[in-house]
Amino acid sequence: MNDGVQRCEVVEVGPRDGLQNEATILSAEDKVRFIELAIAAGVRRMEAVSFVRPDAVPQMADAEKVMALVPDRADVTYVGLVLNRRGFDRAVASGVDEINLVIAASESFNRRNQNAGTEELAVMVEEVLGEAVAAGVPASVTIATAFGCPFEGEVATDVVIDLARRASAAGAGEIAIADTIGVGVPRQVRDLVTGIRTVSDARLRAHFHNTRNTGYANAIVAVDAGVGVLDASIGGIGGCPFAPRATGNIATEDLVYLLDRSGIDSGLGLPALVTAAEFIGERLGKAVPSLVSRAGGFPRGDDT
Repeated sequence: MNDGVQRCEVVEVGPRDGLQNEATILSAEDKVRFIELAIAAGVRRMEAVSFVRPDAVPQMADAEKVMALVPDRADVTYVGLVLNRRGFDRAVASGVDEINLVIAASESFNRRNQNAGTEELAVMVEEVLGEAVAAGVPASVTIATAFGCPFEGEVATDVVIDLARRASAAGAGEIAIADTIGVGVPRQVRDLVTGIRTVSDARLRAHFHNTRNTGYANAIVAVDAGVGVLDASIGGIGGCPFAPRATGNIATEDLVYLLDRSGIDSGLGLPALVTAAEFIGERLGKAVPSLVSRAGGFPRGDDT
């Protein structure tokens, strides 16, 4: 569509990345209701589940059941996160529309998260991408700890760029840079986007956490740099269970408020997102971190 309106796709990750780090484990039925409320808010692409070891992430143990219960809609894409070939096989069997593979840019994080080194995992990602291409399953690759590692500190930009190059060459249709622990700043966003663009023409996506209150600044800079897809989590819930002190993702409703007021169309409705945030807060038994769910949108002149 070329109507002069700037657009940004928002991928909802609350049902996966949001819930995976919450102490309260929801029923499959509550997860599906959360997904339904996200769809009602206009979400058309979301990470619904992950196919990981149940003992490692018990919050995601019912992935197959969730996929069996989600609304069957041609206009909604359900993404399943996978970490290995076994996860890929489970994802395909469950009927996901797309898979998202994850590899960290730091050796220590990969070994603690997946018990394997970066090179070993990079080869695995390339192999699974080949399987996905052969099976006709759309696949993206998220490069975790792209902005910093909780165990090693700074991560070299060249390492992230090379992983993006390899993923793109192996068939990834989309590359995501993820600030797993929320340490990134806008300069890093520009540097990574510029660098990846020199080695890949895949679509770019960005995944930010707001641990140090830089997530929204990073998001708007990413869009300005040409990133057309952003991840966000309704309510701002979640984080990474393998990263110390990692707090939640940027909140979908807060991000949509920022995009709307900046003249960037996401296709999502703010009041319905707030309804979804209130629902998930009730189910988790706590106030969600997002601010717009409490303050509301920009008030009209006749509001009191």
